[in-house]
Amino acid sequence: MRRYILKRLLLIIPTLIGIMTLNFFIIQATPGGPVEQMIARLEGIGAQGEVSHSSSVYKNQGLDEAMIAKINALYGFDKPLATRYFLMIKNYLCFEFGDSFYKNTPVVNLLLEKLPVSISLGLWSTLLIYLISIPLGIRKALKDGSTFDSITSTFIIIGNAIPIFLFALILIIFFASGTYFNLFPLRGIVGDNFESLSLFGKIKDYFWHITLPVISLSIGGFATLTLLSKNSFLEEIHKQYVKLAFAKGLNESQVLYRHIFRNAMLIIIASIPSALLGMLLSGSLLIEIIFSLDGLGLLGYESIITRDYPVIFGSLYLFTLLGLIITLMSDLLYTLIDPRINFQQA
Repeated sequence: MRRYILKRLLLIIPTLIGIMTLNFFIIQATPGGPVEQMIARLEGIGAQGEVSHSSSVYKNQGLDEAMIAKINALYGFDKPLATRYFLMIKNYLCFEFGDSFYKNTPVVNLLLEKLPVSISLGLWSTLLIYLISIPLGIRKALKDGSTFDSITSTFIIIGNAIPIFLFALILIIFFASGTYFNLFPLRGIVGDNFESLSLFGKIKDYFWHITLPVISLSIGGFATLTLLSKNSFLEEIHKQYVKLAFAKGLNESQVLYRHIFRNAMLIIIASIPSALLGMLLSGSLLIEIIFSLDGLGLLGYESIITRDYPVIFGSLYLFTLLGLIITLMSDLLYTLIDPRINFQQA
């Protein structure tokens, strides 16, 4: 097991370098970078940014060479492409992401500032989905074809069909706008008086603020995991060893949790990394905008719009590293659920 863990940890480095290399050259070749946007601001034409890097084009816009050189040096574009690339790789391996082009703040500080919001949304949403979907999926498998199975499937399909942003707006209208009820706050992850509250008050205030965002972000994940759990348990229920266990006199609970659960949970555990990262990456942006939550999703979106390369690469690096680590943790959980799995030969 130690050999496998060491091998996976060592593979993280070339994986990160490969992903960063690919994205570096793609983004560098994309028009509308920070230099072009600065030129556009100086020219008073907005942030169109559809200008090439050549100094001749800049000259045609009425800027002299000294101003062009100053702008390029400001954003680090006075160095050759290869130099920028190797400098980036060196710095990122040491977790030195540089400063944001536009916020004049170290990228590490920005990421650490926004990370708690995204982690809160992703972690609690994933936990809520698993706590509800797995027991529901098991129950549906045991009651396959019954009225309970049909009714719950209908509600799950309807919930899955509702877009996240629409469900968030519905929750706001009914529970936060005052039109019907005014039970939850509309913005922020904590209240303005958070620091003055007691420990219990802080915990209560925190969960009071994240209730609606977490429910909104969770609605789309119930269907997939519930049906995955149901189908996984159904497949195991019809296997020969289950019939043999019943023949030996074991009751339903013993067969379910001693034999079926261990085998059926493997495929469900395998979906944890993608579920958690999906919450952090795909759904969090809309939820952060609707509920005025300043997290990584909103930060990443703004950095892409403004071509803030340090923030783009810092966010990409962080999410990639988290994904690789979570995937490794998922593999290790396999051995806890089913000791028969052995990674020694991996």
